Amino acid sequence: MARNIAAEYRAGGLEEFFRLPVDAMKQAQAEVRPDIDRGALAEALRQYHQGLGTLDRTVEEALSRLAHPASRVVVTGQQAGALTGPAYSVHKGADAALLARSLNTEDAPVVAIYWVASQDHDAAEVASTSLLDMSEVLHRLTLDVPEGVPVGRVPWQQEWTAQALALLDAFDAPPEYIAAVRARLVRAIEAGGSYADVFARLIHGLLSPAGLVVLDPLHPALARLMAPTLARELQNPLASSAAIEDAAARLLAQGFTPQLRRAAGATNLFIEEEGGQRRLLKLDGQTFSTDTREYTRAELLAVLDADPSRLTPAAGLRPAVQDALLPTLAFVVGPGEIAYGAQLREVYELHGLKQPLLWPRLTVTWLEPNVARLLRRLGATAAEVQADPEGVLGHALAHERGAEAVTSEKLAEIDAQLRAVMDEIAALDPTLVGAAERTRSRVTGRVSRLQTQAVRALARQENDRSGQLTRLKAHLLPGGTPQEREMNFLTYLLKHGEKPLELLLALEPGWRGEIEIP
Repeated sequence: MARNIAAEYRAGGLEEFFRLPVDAMKQAQAEVRPDIDRGALAEALRQYHQGLGTLDRTVEEALSRLAHPASRVVVTGQQAGALTGPAYSVHKGADAALLARSLNTEDAPVVAIYWVASQDHDAAEVASTSLLDMSEVLHRLTLDVPEGVPVGRVPWQQEWTAQALALLDAFDAPPEYIAAVRARLVRAIEAGGSYADVFARLIHGLLSPAGLVVLDPLHPALARLMAPTLARELQNPLASSAAIEDAAARLLAQGFTPQLRRAAGATNLFIEEEGGQRRLLKLDGQTFSTDTREYTRAELLAVLDADPSRLTPAAGLRPAVQDALLPTLAFVVGPGEIAYGAQLREVYELHGLKQPLLWPRLTVTWLEPNVARLLRRLGATAAEVQADPEGVLGHALAHERGAEAVTSEKLAEIDAQLRAVMDEIAALDPTLVGAAERTRSRVTGRVSRLQTQAVRALARQENDRSGQLTRLKAHLLPGGTPQEREMNFLTYLLKHGEKPLELLLALEPGWRGEIEIP
């Protein structure tokens, strides 16, 4: 089994691959970023928010702190998912706001930034979302987002508004809470703009009061500030790919599965071509190309000068571009981004940068009252149910019925008895040691499989009668995916009002666990 990069980093390991260990916050705070023109950055963000219609008092206050010569940033980001996408999209932003608030001082202000991945062109990853209503009906919203076009270029469509509002009309929840979410959605849509703009306004509406500032890298003023990093990448565009592949080889040698791979000749740059399609640039000798045409380096530099938003970084370069733009103190990331980060230390160095501290994001599983009661009755956690829902329910029912034969203790007892018998047989004839061990292993393995089959059958029978298993899966494993990675955060606002948001913003930075909604 491959080793888990994110888990080992969170445990304080892998210092070979990350510039700063997970607990190096004080070291990160001691570093300064004199290379950043904070005034220009704050002004570019002001222009973006003015166009977005979100330049309110909280944003102005945050930008004033950002303009301070000693300011730092806690940054996070996510793809622009439908109606804010999976719950962790909101959780990441909340964690950035919580961490920035905990680190902020008058002499060294810290501002939370949410990088909206408007350059992303993978429609399949952003077009759908799931919401569960009070009747435990799972509503699946899927919008017809064009493939291959950056979502920051895709105009929001009236038909998407109709689809979203129709979902709210069909959603079983208290009318006053539905009305509040509808108002949030309408405000985000009525201002117009792109698919990414609607996402940004929804995130702003939820988390700006906590101090979070959204950022769209496709905005002209912000893209202009990123142009020098992209121009530098064009001078030696295969160096970052080579660094990524070198890190991949070292990870593989240590039993990890690298998340990033770069094919021969592939750069870490995309260009937006005719028709709005975003295509990867490849390099052969001195000639750049996509699947449709060729470019010289001079032509690409001219594109960058005329409209820097048309040249965008791939996943292997995006963090370095982000942290060349921002005075990053900490980067709030999920498990996949931690795995990416293990391959990017040298990419930062190619641009004269230091990889910032990676902060593992907080993670929350929301327990609504009926689910919390059921979990207490089962004596289980949400994580245990997500790992083995049938097993948890089946074991709980077996325990209620006093069926000791399917407990782990009973299996251990059987194994111990078999081991004693086999040891005696082996003592009588040493040539039978191997056969005795194989017999014991086969018997205990078979008993274990029978136990598993029995408890799962019991769970299915109970589910046919009461629907408990279906209920647990609907809440904790919607569509077979752990809640935080599938369920939209608006689900909880629709059913419980603002309380879940209040609970989220009252957590400690980096918190991990289950929260019961009262």
